[in-house]
Amino acid sequence: MKRDETPGPLTQFLHVDEGRVGYDIQGSGRLVVLVPGMGDLRSTYRFLVPALVASGHTAVTMDLRGHGDSDTTFSNYGDAPTAGDIVALLHQLGPAVIIGNSMSAGAAVIVAADHPDLVHGLVLVGPFVRQPASDSALSRLFFRVLMAPLWAAAVWRAYLPKLYAGRLPDDFAAHRDEIVRSIRRPGYARTFSLTTRTSHVQAGASLDRVDTPTLVVMGENDPDFKDPKAEAEWIAGTLNGRAVVVGDAGHYPHSQQPEQVALAITDFLKEVKELG
Repeated sequence: MKRDETPGPLTQFLHVDEGRVGYDIQGSGRLVVLVPGMGDLRSTYRFLVPALVASGHTAVTMDLRGHGDSDTTFSNYGDAPTAGDIVALLHQLGPAVIIGNSMSAGAAVIVAADHPDLVHGLVLVGPFVRQPASDSALSRLFFRVLMAPLWAAAVWRAYLPKLYAGRLPDDFAAHRDEIVRSIRRPGYARTFSLTTRTSHVQAGASLDRVDTPTLVVMGENDPDFKDPKAEAEWIAGTLNGRAVVVGDAGHYPHSQQPEQVALAITDFLKEVKELG
């Protein structure tokens, strides 16, 4: 699927403590909020949003703080601060289904646990919702050095193809260039570097308090997990949801296999609507 060349929606800003978070709104109908993963932009959902709008939903895509159109003035980044930004947006726009990729899946779990009245459902894509078993002080130190601000953009540019294990989107090069340009703006390499230090402990501790319909979407080749299928099934089982494992896809199945992922998500949204 090729990138839509029509002009994008107008960027709006959510004002929270210490800065602004960029977001946009498309469509009309039941609300779906889409949040990208660490080091990505809200345009990661460029293929999924048209399918959501066509199925009668309002799609709101938001940038992480310190990424994209959001400010770099915040003192905290990661799962919990992202959860706070999602809550602030939902208080402004209303309850929604939350779609979160990677780190933002953990943030979505925290929101669902702490504010169940604001969450109609969860779609967790390539989700980090618990601290990895391989986590150690040494691995954290290595990753911190690897993602230091001085060379973070270059390292991320080189590493992204590995995260897209499987089919590359037709516009992969353009999207990667957009990400790298964003990180290279003054102040953004620092905030990206700080975001890479996030912990998923709070998300993991929140899992047993989540009681909302949940869909887990995992690329079968996702390099962030030793056994992607097993991780997806464990998360789905823990949350009484279901898992969809997407072939020929890595950490970004929503842009690598957009038709398949869009169908799974729109079917899930129908189920959520029937339940609500």
